[in-house]
Amino acid sequence: MESKSKIFGHPAHTILIVFPLGLLSTAVIFDTLHLITGKSKLGDQGLAMTGAGLLGGLAAAPWGTRDWMAIPEGTRAKKVGRLHGLGNVAVLSLFAASWALRRGKDPKPGGLPFMLSLLGFSIAGVTGWLGGEMVDRLGVGVDDGANLNAPSSLSGLPAENG
Repeated sequence: MESKSKIFGHPAHTILIVFPLGLLSTAVIFDTLHLITGKSKLGDQGLAMTGAGLLGGLAAAPWGTRDWMAIPEGTRAKKVGRLHGLGNVAVLSLFAASWALRRGKDPKPGGLPFMLSLLGFSIAGVTGWLGGEMVDRLGVGVDDGANLNAPSSLSGLPAENG
């Protein structure tokens, strides 16, 4: 099932999700390093990465939603996509709560804000797997006729011309 939203011939959601995944994961790494070393700049960077990751997640979500809406009802892909999407809403909500608790006060991680981020990070591992299941196993977002010799997505030719 081909993606309904593309950037230069590739699914927009798949392109955009690398940013929030990377930024929010990096936030947890910076926060963990801050807790180990006590270096305040690491906590500041964790907070900045969280904010940027939230913006990235908000940018990626509409494109994934648009593709999910095109999946036929009653299919396994629709169910997996629903879990993937709702799980990612939980991920962004947990990171947003962590960010809000730290913003404007002491930006250093600790206690509840860190636990919320860590929980969000853990759920993101599951939702990332679900996204991979949708693409790699269920073919969501894959061009019809995709094959090992398909022409470039920039050629304007259908994939089966390869």
